[in-house]
Amino acid sequence: MKAKEIEIGLETGLEARPVALLVQVASQFDSVIYIEAENKRVNAKSIMGMMSLGLDNGEKVKVTADGEDENEAVEGIEKFLRAE
Repeated sequence: MKAKEIEIGLETGLEARPVALLVQVASQFDSVIYIEAENKRVNAKSIMGMMSLGLDNGEKVKVTADGEDENEAVEGIEKFLRAE
């Protein structure tokens, strides 16, 4: 299992469109991916779960991935969240 704390660098935060794109990024990986913020833990491949977090630019989240491509999964999520 791989875990990393990441600061959101998306100007608009995670509103509907960025959440949909994040779910697409997460869905490219076979690993199970979770995003945690403020004692909430949701599946990164769930649009409704991700929308429930209501994350803004500058907030920090913990991303965890477990599976054969866990390193690539965390890197992919980090790249998206930091708007690189």
